[in-house]
Amino acid sequence: MKTRKAHIKRETTETQVDLEINLDSSKKSNIKTTVAFMDHMLTLFSAHAGIFLNVKAEGDTDIDDHHLVEDIGITLGQAFKQAIGDKKGIVRYGHFLLPMDEALSYVALDISGRPHLSYEAEIKFQTTGFNYDLIEEFLTAFVNNAGMTLHIKMMKGRNNHHIAESIFKCFGRALADAVKINKKNKTIPSTKGVL
Repeated sequence: MKTRKAHIKRETTETQVDLEINLDSSKKSNIKTTVAFMDHMLTLFSAHAGIFLNVKAEGDTDIDDHHLVEDIGITLGQAFKQAIGDKKGIVRYGHFLLPMDEALSYVALDISGRPHLSYEAEIKFQTTGFNYDLIEEFLTAFVNNAGMTLHIKMMKGRNNHHIAESIFKCFGRALADAVKINKKNKTIPSTKGVL
């Protein structure tokens, strides 16, 4: 089987992102985005998805983290779409329920070619540190460029960091199931014959 990997570079007047993905390698990822929180979340995501990411990113974080976080989502989505290819033989669907201390998240996804995000997470506003609203911006950028349907629901939680960890780990676990090769069926996983 051909290795499912991609390398995408995105350069704008606001950000520079250089991203490699390998869906069939679980070697330790190397993630340096200049946003420490995103480094942490993407490291968790890649480890739980069982995929390799090499990410170098920087941008106008002196303004805020919005442009960089969104552009990482765009680039990761584009790279994922290229790496998954024609989708022949993949399981296609994945779901997972994951606890992180008091937080509990549920993720269900479909590598359908149709972008849709349903995101329900009650994360409290805080005046310092990472802007947790950017998680939704990152995910929106990802699904729009990956062509994926993604449902995320925070079932419970109190601590923002635990909620975020639960979401990213859960997303990784659901994605790990969806990208697996179905040994019984090597065709496009759709009655339409195309995704």
